[in-house]
Amino acid sequence: MALRVAVVTGASSGIGKETAKALSAQGWHVIAFGRDPARTAAAETEIRAASNGGRVDMIRADLSRMAEATRAADAIATLAPRIDVLVNNAGGMADRMVVTNEGLEENFAGNHLGPFLLTNRLLPLLRTAARDAPRGSVRIVNTSSDGGEMIPGLHWDDLQLFDAFLAGRAYCQGKLANVMHARGLASRLANDGIVVHALHPGTVDTNFITHADATTQAHIRTRATMSPKAGADALIWLATADEPGRSTGGYYHQRTRMPPNPFALDDANVERLWRESERLVASADD
Repeated sequence: MALRVAVVTGASSGIGKETAKALSAQGWHVIAFGRDPARTAAAETEIRAASNGGRVDMIRADLSRMAEATRAADAIATLAPRIDVLVNNAGGMADRMVVTNEGLEENFAGNHLGPFLLTNRLLPLLRTAARDAPRGSVRIVNTSSDGGEMIPGLHWDDLQLFDAFLAGRAYCQGKLANVMHARGLASRLANDGIVVHALHPGTVDTNFITHADATTQAHIRTRATMSPKAGADALIWLATADEPGRSTGGYYHQRTRMPPNPFALDDANVERLWRESERLVASADD
């Protein structure tokens, strides 16, 4: 019997690494992503050590660069003929605006546009898996944050905040976009039997905030934190358990389905973000 295949981005540390380790321990073929060379190499060693008859492949890619997202998708296609689970976990915070060589704002690109492009490029492999798998067992999970609940909505006139950049606002926009992306995918993939959810994992004790501005770091350090292993629990549950396979398009905190930002429940907003994302990704090729 062929191994089930999971792609996990942001797997060089934190909950992504714990998710990759857990799936590897369950005997999956895990294709894990990291950005930092040293952390990625160390994570690969840990994930391989956890393996229980599975296979581990590690890809180094920075998803804030659309060319790297495309390259990574092409590499995955050479490693596996199908994908059973895609965990879009990569993301980050920034303390200043950086414009990439592709003309995109780095934080929004890394938190939303790169995962958006990667997912679109991997849909044929997910659909291949869904054709002969039980309905609801092929899944996409987007790691979001309650940051997406802390803003009224997306700034349509300046989606990348070029004219009024605030680091906290940029992060929150990306996290709201993760939830909206999941809802857009859910409607598009329902007929294929592919389930899509978004997750706010909680505040996890990792190095995630080290690149954030001082105010954001100070605020997050006032919160109670959990270990990466505890933070990964809901991510693994959404990817593998029976219950979340019976619905799609949900937003979860830990293992509980929650109402997202009302802005994300407006289908017109979801579709507008999809169109804007396609436009911005295409602009990176110009």
